[in-house]
Amino acid sequence: MAEFHVVIPARFASSRFPGKPLALLAGRPMIEHVHQRALASGAGEVIVATDDERIATAAHGAGARVAMTRSDHASGTDRVAEVAVARGWAADDIVVNVQGDAPLTPASSIRQVALLLAAHPQAAMATLCVPIEDATRYASPHVVKVVMDRSGRALYFSRAAIPSTAHGSGGLPRAWRHLGIYAYRVAALLQLSASAPCELERSEQLEQLRALWLGMEIRIAAAEERHGPDVDTPEDVAAVEAWMAEKHF
Repeated sequence: MAEFHVVIPARFASSRFPGKPLALLAGRPMIEHVHQRALASGAGEVIVATDDERIATAAHGAGARVAMTRSDHASGTDRVAEVAVARGWAADDIVVNVQGDAPLTPASSIRQVALLLAAHPQAAMATLCVPIEDATRYASPHVVKVVMDRSGRALYFSRAAIPSTAHGSGGLPRAWRHLGIYAYRVAALLQLSASAPCELERSEQLEQLRALWLGMEIRIAAAEERHGPDVDTPEDVAAVEAWMAEKHF
């Protein structure tokens, strides 16, 4: 199996949910749940990257390796890039960015996205998606969609309803929701972090469009295991705990 690193970027500041990585889920901080999923993925190294001592303390309490990073990063990608540089990872090494607010990310998905990138040496990144099966999600700007070519290369990501139905006819098309988990080759990660946002990225507020604009190949595949809900607001905690209880997660 291909070797890979996992970095979990976790910040305390959040406009909708300050201190989110420390929110208790089934009595334990969220960051502990994410860390456990990452450890179970088979990664060679798992690091929690944060700029906050409270998060670092909680992560250390869970037995995690912690990298203290700068507080001025614009995105989790930049925080992961700082860790890659500090650790001296090679340009072709694979690193998976596991979101700190996605405690229900299956370990199998972390492994799947790393192996997907490893299987395509010409690709810079890899990510996952799931089918969209109802019209509300298809129409929602909060659900990011992706279209891909027949070989699994991402063509475009959007908050709009893509692919569109011609003249509004034909019902719900075969559409895919993008999941926010990424595997990068370190060289591509550093190039992304060093590049300014492009016009498409600013318009859609989707950082992965910068990679496409730079000409990077992004491989995408359907997740092999179901993903539970992420935590965006305090109200999401109850839904996540209910999912955990149902699935004995």
